[in-house]
Amino acid sequence: MGIVNATPDSFSDGGRFIRSGRLDLDAAVAAAVAMIEDGASIIDIGGESTRPGASSVDAEEELRRVIPIVERIVTMAAIVSVDTSKPTVARAALDAGAHMVNDVRAMADPDLLAVVADSDAALCLMHMRGEPGTMQDAPRYDDVVAEVRDFLGERAERCQRAGIGRERILIDPGFGFGKTLEHNLTLLRRLGHIADLGYPVLVGLSRKRMIGALTGRSADARVAGGVAAAVLAVQNGARIVRSHDVAATVDGLKIVSRVMEI
Repeated sequence: MGIVNATPDSFSDGGRFIRSGRLDLDAAVAAAVAMIEDGASIIDIGGESTRPGASSVDAEEELRRVIPIVERIVTMAAIVSVDTSKPTVARAALDAGAHMVNDVRAMADPDLLAVVADSDAALCLMHMRGEPGTMQDAPRYDDVVAEVRDFLGERAERCQRAGIGRERILIDPGFGFGKTLEHNLTLLRRLGHIADLGYPVLVGLSRKRMIGALTGRSADARVAGGVAAAVLAVQNGARIVRSHDVAATVDGLKIVSRVMEI
């Protein structure tokens, strides 16, 4: 899964596609095309940053950032995912041809749940403790793996009760979303316990603060660390890897996948 952040303030690539407050549509589409050519099967488009400390964006602005990109790339050979928690944005993206809703709040909004249930789209449920603005303020767990697993299992069951088929549901443990470095490392090491729920596991580790904490490198220099984390995640049960650095990640996963097949 390649990432296109149409935001001015995302932690790694904020502002890359925003010029003087306006979306540079051609640049965003070109980036998506390059990721597909590098091997991405899914393109995840976001119009609101969810980095630690991020402020919220109103629906109208998120729509202006996201929908033009969706409209341009839905005809390409990739699954199009919209990274949103807003029902109006999800509905507009699905109407424009998007195939998936990636929600960091795990369908907490019943209106968003209804939008997805009324479609044939896939959805990803992510675990987050708190809100982006405050989630890194001393997060605590008694057992991070058990608590994340139970949360995701409950939300997945809620989606199924709303009429969403199990085969449409993915889960994401939410690395870096209300978790310390030790929480993140524990989740990565024991990711198989999350995968045991039986839903495809999506992970987002690319360029994250945990990689910087371990390597001492800035966000744009964390490619090698991100690939290593992606390889570990796949070995431990992940099925989808969300990455800013598609070519390097695809190369790393080709190696580990071949070894795992033997």
